Amino acid sequence: MNKKPLKPDVSEIMRLLAESYPQVQTALQYRTTFELLLAVILSAQTTDRQVNTITAGLFPMIKEGPPAVLAMGQENLEKAIKSCGLYRQKSRQIMETCRLLVEQYGKEVPSTREDLMLLPGVGRKTANIILSTAFGVPALGVDTHVMRVSRRLGLAVGKNARNIEDELCKIIPPFLWGETHHRLIAHGRAICRAPKPMCIKCPLAANCIFYLDNQ
Repeated sequence: MNKKPLKPDVSEIMRLLAESYPQVQTALQYRTTFELLLAVILSAQTTDRQVNTITAGLFPMIKEGPPAVLAMGQENLEKAIKSCGLYRQKSRQIMETCRLLVEQYGKEVPSTREDLMLLPGVGRKTANIILSTAFGVPALGVDTHVMRVSRRLGLAVGKNARNIEDELCKIIPPFLWGETHHRLIAHGRAICRAPKPMCIKCPLAANCIFYLDNQ
């Protein structure tokens, strides 16, 4: 039986993740930074596939950006995103976000974490995803997949997303933060699932504390 490693081999884990998921990007479909912002807001407690179905109908209606959302009104926005979880709450957040973008940011999505987090519906995870994906700023968004996989691998032990983000950012080079976010999500969806992880098929098994602990 393999012994449990005293600490994870971060370089090897990064190598194996890159080898397993060489081409990684968000599954959300968008064309502009504003569309990405809306898609990420909509993705809370909703699958990316469902968000893409919703935005395929929504985005053609709001090609002019935030002013177009404000012009359609909250009632019509609710109808457009009704198949999304928490659609009423999200419609309010999106309307208020669009108002702020028009009144304070020249209709543009801001490019700093501080300003992004002032927008309703945008927490630290969403802000980090926008920074990394749209602006190329080193940032690591932590969702449920990232939390689960990083804990199982022994990369982090934190009890909340911010703790885990801090832990990961200390051991992973900044230029890999964005890619690592997407790779951990891809691995969590394909192999390291919440109820039934497919450890027997996992290329990271030999480097996984969770797997070694359960042998």
